[in-house]
Amino acid sequence: MKQQERKGPLAGVRIIDLTSVMMGPYATMILADYGADVVKVESPDGDIVRAIPPMRSPGMGAMFLQGNRNKRSIALDLKHPAGRDALLRLATTADVFVHNVRPAAMARLRLAADDLLARNPRLVYASLHGFGESGPYAGKPAYDDLIQGLTALPALVGQIAGEPRYSPATLADRIVGLNAVHAILAALLYRDRTGEGQAIEIPMFETMAQFVLGDHMSGRSFEPPLGPPGYARLLTAHRRPYRTRDGHVCVLIYNDKHWASFFDALGKGFPEAQDPRFRTLAGRVANYDLVYKWLADLLAARTTAEWLALFEKADIPSGPMHDLDALIDDPHLAAVGLIRTIEQPGDGEVRLVGPAATWSRTPPSIHAPAPRLGEHGAEILREAGFAEAEIEDLRTAGALSAQDRS
Repeated sequence: MKQQERKGPLAGVRIIDLTSVMMGPYATMILADYGADVVKVESPDGDIVRAIPPMRSPGMGAMFLQGNRNKRSIALDLKHPAGRDALLRLATTADVFVHNVRPAAMARLRLAADDLLARNPRLVYASLHGFGESGPYAGKPAYDDLIQGLTALPALVGQIAGEPRYSPATLADRIVGLNAVHAILAALLYRDRTGEGQAIEIPMFETMAQFVLGDHMSGRSFEPPLGPPGYARLLTAHRRPYRTRDGHVCVLIYNDKHWASFFDALGKGFPEAQDPRFRTLAGRVANYDLVYKWLADLLAARTTAEWLALFEKADIPSGPMHDLDALIDDPHLAAVGLIRTIEQPGDGEVRLVGPAATWSRTPPSIHAPAPRLGEHGAEILREAGFAEAEIEDLRTAGALSAQDRS
């Protein structure tokens, strides 16, 4: 899709995207949904996520389709001098350059922040990598599982469940990707106010440490400490989906008003209704294990439907426990149109999880399917002022992938 056809709050912004796998592509997917022209620069082998099944067409796996809609692809060999020079020309007029390559590798390619900002001082140069460059872990490789482990998430699960486990979602990748989005947008706002681009670093470890410790610094927020780290409500073994007579229910009876409404709905015969360990926030904070175990035992006596009806009448936040199929088929998601069906060339209809926010004037959208490897290479180069002979020379030299189909 050509730039002039794009709509959304970021229409007119061009992003050179050297990211792969999940963290960076998730960030640039959001920016592309907002209307930015995201030029996905891939190696001749392509983003590794292309190969993760299921898929109908080679190189077009389901996870790649989900994370790379609205982007255009060019396949360049950046180790080839002509491929690197082509990328530099593309970056000269870009607004954002984003990568998740280790800094040492970018320095070897002479594609570090200083190299690009010297050519385009208005550029926002965003580096997404494992660890901040000023610490002893700088330059180490990192993936989602490693960062989860380093930021204590599996240990916290193990403290509750008896065995450490990673989250069954790419939690670190997506949280850091979201942080990259707002960092890039803030840098663009500064650039538009001052005319000055800059380099920004979004490290996974530090970003996730901030995320986890916001909940769990607890007593170690103070010097000297007032107690150990850890938010007790999140760490009780009884904080979980509650088993009912025929399934599970998810409910959070959180504040004093909720608890009063809950006991009113239950009716008489519950001495806990007058017990300050249940009725007051201070009492519950000191007795989370007791309170949540009592609730777990109580909820096992009725069906899920009975409890959901009671919670709804009492205006207490609650819902069923979905599995993945139930989530995908949830009637609320259908009504708001979160999951969109589009035509993917070569694959037929595919269902993509669209933007969640609604906008009154410049809504984000899914306006183009995920690209084939190198699909837009010639188109992108022409827009940057390359002559047809130059494009052909790049192909002949092997710097522009032969898989280009433009």
